[in-house]
Amino acid sequence: MNLTVALTGASGAILGRELLRALEADARVTRVHFVASENALRVLAEELDIAGRNGLVEKLLGAPPAKTLQQSDADIGAPIASGSYPSNGMIVLPCSMGTLASIANGLADSLIARAADVTLKECRPLILCVRETPFNRIHLRNMTLAAEAGATIFPVIPAFYFKPVDTAAMARQFVNRVLAHLGLPQPGAYVWKAQE
Repeated sequence: MNLTVALTGASGAILGRELLRALEADARVTRVHFVASENALRVLAEELDIAGRNGLVEKLLGAPPAKTLQQSDADIGAPIASGSYPSNGMIVLPCSMGTLASIANGLADSLIARAADVTLKECRPLILCVRETPFNRIHLRNMTLAAEAGATIFPVIPAFYFKPVDTAAMARQFVNRVLAHLGLPQPGAYVWKAQE
């Protein structure tokens, strides 16, 4: 699979890091195009103590990337900005309300918004992991618009039924759910089993 991953300026940088690590380790994934918004860089610095754009993928992965390529959010000429470029889908995690608004209203004014727009027009999976609470009516309307256009709204809501030991475990399980939704079930993912 060839996927696009975007991190935007909402809290939850650990989720984006866990997503990139899972995709880098998954043999079914051949290429990951990674885009971080300007606001995501600030969140990464504040939440994960990762500063700067240079070598960002290696900092997030903890090792040199084998298949993850970083793209600039300002580069609307990147391959993922074109519908002719083969892609199997896009995940925005975390997805800020500003990014949601741009995508829902067709404002392809950044690479993230343009890549999402292309994903929708080509009828490819687009998963928007929105991160905000509480939602106001504008947020709800934008989620409805994006869903009507074909996106999957996948709010960042952690699970507790598997008794996570820390935030990293909680983040990994959420990422496992997202990837299973995209057709990439992960080894070690918790699966609910009813008591007999």
